[in-house]
Amino acid sequence: QVQLVESGGGLAQSGESLRLSCAASGSHFRINAMGWHRQAPGKKREWIAFINSDSEHYPDSVKGRFTISRDNAKNTVYLQMNSLKPEDTAVYYCHADWIRTDYYNSPTYTTWGQGTQVTVSS
Repeated sequence: QVQLVESGGGLAQSGESLRLSCAASGSHFRINAMGWHRQAPGKKREWIAFINSDSEHYPDSVKGRFTISRDNAKNTVYLQMNSLKPEDTAVYYCHADWIRTDYYNSPTYTTWGQGTQVTVSS
């Protein structure tokens, strides 16, 4: 089983930056892709960044302001958030798509982190 732990959330003023981290731990696994999502009060969870072995993807709402990166050696994904806006206030979750390396033809599993709060004031 894989566990994800997010960190780096907190308070920021409009225009400032924050960097989130999400570290995966466990045994006998290989991560194929990771992503970040967020959920604001009263709204659906939305996808905001995705990274696999050769590409990164963002929705228009954060493109140019948010950057996802990954340290494969540390099984960690980061989300650099610049030019923050009050509408970026939400709980941010990471996810990982992974397979078992001790199991032939393993299916892909998805694990979610517990979330970290980001609050941006105007």
